[in-house]
Amino acid sequence: MNLEGRLGRDLAGEVAFDDYTRQLFARDASMYSITPLGVVFPRDTDDVAAAVSAAREHGVPVVPRGAGTSLAGQTVGAGVVLDLSRHLNRILALDPEARTALVEPGVVQDQLNRAAAEHGLMFGPDTSTSDRATIGGMIGNNSAGSGSLRYGMTIDHVRELDVVLSDASTAHFAPGVDMSSVDTLAGRLHRELPGLVEDNRDAIANGFPEFWRRAGGYRLDRLARDFDLATFVVGSEGTLALTTNALVDLVPRPRKTVIAVGHFTSTQAAIAATEDALACDPAAVELMDRTILDLSRRRHEYAALGTILTGDPDALLFVSFSGDDERELTGRLSTLTARWRKHNHGYHTLEAVTPAQQGALLKVRKAGLGLLMAASVGPRRPLAFVEDTAVDPRHLPEYTARFAKILDRHGLRAGFYGHCSVGCLHVRPFVDLTDPGGVATMRAVAEEVKDLVREYGGVNSSEHGDGLARSEFNRELFGDELYEAMRRVKALFDPTGVLNPGKIVDSPAMTEHLRDPALPPAPPMPTRLAFEVVGGMRGAADRCMNIGLCRKTDAGVMCPSYMATRSEEDSTRGRANALVHALSQPDPKAALGDDRLHEVLDLCLMCKACKSECPLGVDMAKLKSEALHHRHESHGVPLRSRLFAGIRRLNRLGSATAPLSNHAGGARRLLGLAPRRPLPRFHRRNLVRWFRTHRAGEPRRGTVTFLADSFTTYTEPTVGRAAIELLETAGYRVRLAADGCCGRSSLSKGLLDDARRQATGMLDQLAGDTTPIVGCEPSCVLALRDETVSLLPDDPRAREVAGRVRQVEELVTEAVDAGDLELGDSFTGRRILYHGHCHQKADVGTAATLAMLSRIPGVRVHEVDAGCCGMAGSFGFEAEHYDVSMAIGEDRLFPAIRAEPPDTVIAATGVSCRQQIAHGTGRHAHHPVELVLAAARGATMAR
Repeated sequence: MNLEGRLGRDLAGEVAFDDYTRQLFARDASMYSITPLGVVFPRDTDDVAAAVSAAREHGVPVVPRGAGTSLAGQTVGAGVVLDLSRHLNRILALDPEARTALVEPGVVQDQLNRAAAEHGLMFGPDTSTSDRATIGGMIGNNSAGSGSLRYGMTIDHVRELDVVLSDASTAHFAPGVDMSSVDTLAGRLHRELPGLVEDNRDAIANGFPEFWRRAGGYRLDRLARDFDLATFVVGSEGTLALTTNALVDLVPRPRKTVIAVGHFTSTQAAIAATEDALACDPAAVELMDRTILDLSRRRHEYAALGTILTGDPDALLFVSFSGDDERELTGRLSTLTARWRKHNHGYHTLEAVTPAQQGALLKVRKAGLGLLMAASVGPRRPLAFVEDTAVDPRHLPEYTARFAKILDRHGLRAGFYGHCSVGCLHVRPFVDLTDPGGVATMRAVAEEVKDLVREYGGVNSSEHGDGLARSEFNRELFGDELYEAMRRVKALFDPTGVLNPGKIVDSPAMTEHLRDPALPPAPPMPTRLAFEVVGGMRGAADRCMNIGLCRKTDAGVMCPSYMATRSEEDSTRGRANALVHALSQPDPKAALGDDRLHEVLDLCLMCKACKSECPLGVDMAKLKSEALHHRHESHGVPLRSRLFAGIRRLNRLGSATAPLSNHAGGARRLLGLAPRRPLPRFHRRNLVRWFRTHRAGEPRRGTVTFLADSFTTYTEPTVGRAAIELLETAGYRVRLAADGCCGRSSLSKGLLDDARRQATGMLDQLAGDTTPIVGCEPSCVLALRDETVSLLPDDPRAREVAGRVRQVEELVTEAVDAGDLELGDSFTGRRILYHGHCHQKADVGTAATLAMLSRIPGVRVHEVDAGCCGMAGSFGFEAEHYDVSMAIGEDRLFPAIRAEPPDTVIAATGVSCRQQIAHGTGRHAHHPVELVLAAARGATMAR
């Protein structure tokens, strides 16, 4: 029986050896790529052991993997990948008295922290990737974060481990456990490791770097001090044992945090101020240089940062103080400010005491890696190969100055950010490894930095591990004797080399298995949409650097399908990697028609969240539209896709034949619609008919063009009426644009030639004017800003029209603020719970809607952080997608609405969102303009 068959027989979890799944797991967040033989998804310890047993008997390695966000290549390999995140993600026990948690390896750090927070506790190591980093991965890397000055590293918080060893046996590692009398591999470890330590005691005492913050090599120094195999295997990157359960320590969660943000005219000046900061006993000291700051200013989701900074700093130093006594913390804040002023450090210090003041600061600080990655241009990327060094903070100013000179000598630019409090700066030089000399330059810099860090007694791997990027240098860094001792450790734990070989010891050169040089040239392939990045469509997909932000599950929008399924192929990252594979085939057009590829793309809701939330702006909605277009060209267009793409015609017909059309339920089975999903109701007196006969007042503020979208015009005309009446009350003359469709529905179904014709028709109708263009349905009006330009990049009218698109909320707010629109107090005391449309969040944000709602006197407006509603146009109507659609709604949106009292007013800008809310919660959601119009008329909404 072959390995795939054996695994399928022996495991309860899924086994996947197909080409696309293998490609999805060929990369992590490093610069490496190795296609595995297959992937398994264990459901329990027995599955892990069975996988190791089968792989061992077939002479194939296993590669354990959590979130796949390793930066040094730890989680890529040529064997069988064990995805320990999909099923092994339960918190098995949490003991507040003992301050411990028993977790499976796939538990995410924020997941554990949410559970621990109910008891005033948290997991001490705080990685910037806490929203997707798994505890198992943190154990594998010996991860740390900004708080390591106070809380140390993961190794300092592991008490006990249940593991699977290389012979597929299981063992329990814990202090005081003695298995030396047992005739098992674990027993052999207990018998022979003490002698190994004793034989190498001098090398252990002298071979490790002086600095404490280490995440490289095997921790024989800890074993020599205390024979504890649970902590010894921490940081071993899955090369010694596979964790299946972990008992970890929890620490008290500080009740209060205050932050000082020093403004500096140079990075070196900021680093020089670290000593004063450390003298004030901070929880963390973090650096962010101009590179990161400038990148944050280009993204609307980080725009709030610019409003609170003073001047134009070249670098910021974030100094955090945490504890329970606010007076003490603010006192230390004042002391630091005074010290910096006395020693002429910086030109301004911002004191952020409240959560509201800290929100924008913390958001940008945690996004440093992603923001830096966003500056990639084609294969010229900020690479992780010298990003994890650390030296004693007292050496940091001189060390970083010399580090910068190395980069200057090689003509490289880099961003500097990270943990000044512990001497660790994440320096990622921009290098194109496909350029002649690119690989040689990268290696030369790595060797020079390695030598520099040794000179200062620092470490080459301080929290990201060795992996493929740094393991090669371990013999030189630790010395022959200590390195040979580490090789003996590996041979003792893993005699046959089945556990993640090639990491820490006996590794390949750091220049092998590089991702970008190994990618074949992209065959030419014309596209209907314009992909304005290096490399066209494949380049747009290949921007993904696998940092895994699309795997977060408790905040934001991206990625709703992953939040529902927890499957890698349903993440933006998974889909991007699948498309890169297809577009690298000799005939990419044929590959885009592949059934398996479209299984991977199927659950993409085209919400566009990835366009804004993915730091690299991977626009999966656009990529899927193009991929569907090519599939249709080779397979034909399904009837349902054609009907939904022509939704304007369908809705116009439904309106013309209403109310009869509202009883045409027989089409459900023919079109494959979900039996339980309510269908929209058509209105015979639609928006166009109403507009022809309504009477407007005298205009005072000029003319505005209102886009009569294909949805609310025929199924919710009261929304369009409310918007128009509100604009007219504010003094605008409204011109209705009702001839044609923006192309949104055709885009969503991949009918791009139809979408192009529709977009051209809209330009014929709208171009050559100067009036603002607004509408009520964000997906339609914002299509004029985005997709129309992609469909018609050579038509200058596209950019002219795009530049005139505004949100109706902006105009209403301006009228209120100018005194041209008076709102009454009929909503006084009411709470409005607002849910924003995904396309709105992605393209322009929700600030304008929140501002408009806040103008209603006496209301309390709260925006629910609930991601996508799950409806996504036709997606939620389709029978095969109904369950996923509802699961997405149940993730956060439905519970948030159900938790509201009956008198809370629910508001949502999207027509699909309002349909989903009504179906999933039984609550009626209003478009925000309806609420403002009611306030202008002195009315309110039913409780």
